Amino acid sequence: MSPSTAPATPALSELDRPALGALLRDLKVEAYRADQILDAAWRSTAATWGEVTTLGKPLQAMLGAALRFEAFSEIVREDAEEGATSKLLLTLHDGAKIEAVLMRYPADKRRGSGPRATICVSSQAGCAVGCPFCATGELGFTRNLTPGEIQDQVRIARRILRGEGRDLTNVVFMGMGEPLQNADAVLAAIDGITDPKRGGIGQRRIVVSTSGVVPGIARLATVRPQVTLAVSLHAARNPLRDLLVPLNRKWPVEEVIAAAAAHHRTTGRRTTYEVTMIDGINDTDEDAQALVRVLRGSDAHVNLIPMNAVAHTPWHESTPERIEAIAALLRAAGHSVTIRRNRGRDAGAACGQLAAEQAGAPAPAAVARRRELLVTASAAALKGERTREPIAPSGPLA
Repeated sequence: MSPSTAPATPALSELDRPALGALLRDLKVEAYRADQILDAAWRSTAATWGEVTTLGKPLQAMLGAALRFEAFSEIVREDAEEGATSKLLLTLHDGAKIEAVLMRYPADKRRGSGPRATICVSSQAGCAVGCPFCATGELGFTRNLTPGEIQDQVRIARRILRGEGRDLTNVVFMGMGEPLQNADAVLAAIDGITDPKRGGIGQRRIVVSTSGVVPGIARLATVRPQVTLAVSLHAARNPLRDLLVPLNRKWPVEEVIAAAAAHHRTTGRRTTYEVTMIDGINDTDEDAQALVRVLRGSDAHVNLIPMNAVAHTPWHESTPERIEAIAALLRAAGHSVTIRRNRGRDAGAACGQLAAEQAGAPAPAAVARRRELLVTASAAALKGERTREPIAPSGPLA
């Protein structure tokens, strides 16, 4: 499905500031109202035009007929960890469902930092990359999100936090989808997120994660040089990464690492590498040593992330002891390492998990066959054998 199926009434965030000004002129509304509208949308707790108290009821009705206040027709919120994490399941105008995760962190006296709040946003409904350990990959791909649909995930997070007397500090593009396969919309959304009249988030507080879209990494370095790059690496050997990140068949490990190094040289920004730790798959001694080799001299930061179990895969997270051992190896090689704690496990923490539950379970026979194929393929990959084709998802969009 394409964003060309957009509804006749656009959402407010689909309009940049000049377009909003043009709409107001067409409606014969005073130009100064644009600032009132943007302030209400981004800095208040209003969720509808009727709650924008700075506008009179006739103007509320006029704007309501011309613009949807936000891009989503339904918002389902699940809180976890005593309110530290909120998972949002958002339904778009065409019924597609996406997820965003709002994470709250206390002040860190050791680092001298105050309280933080981060929203993890989606850039696509589903994902075409098809990483087999990812619940979103199991869904398949529906469509790209528009800039407004991306921005409104940030707006909703700010609204929730305003109601708590807090503010949003960081945005990460690590939700559903591959951001650099929807780069035009992601870059336009970043414009809105960083616009002082809208999101007001500094570029240095934004992270864009990619599974290795090499041309997109180069573009990001040129057009948004202050944004932090994160690379979903997951394996440092090509045979295994072919399986875990099917995009590796197009842009193998060496090209991805080289592109990230070029990004670092151009921007001066340190690259973060994400490695989802899977027991007996990418946590072997051979893979740990390969990770040290490919990152040598990169000044990179490495996040080691225990895998969230998902039903369609036979794999499980690495043991804490194994993750600690790999972290120690990387630190001994001079790399900065964080072992990430998964947030919101009691609210379906795996990316795409809530959306997958809404879509319905795939047939048990399809899941069993996929698990069997993954066992065979991973055994071959660990022997250094490369596979030609990715293993298709067994989910509802397969």
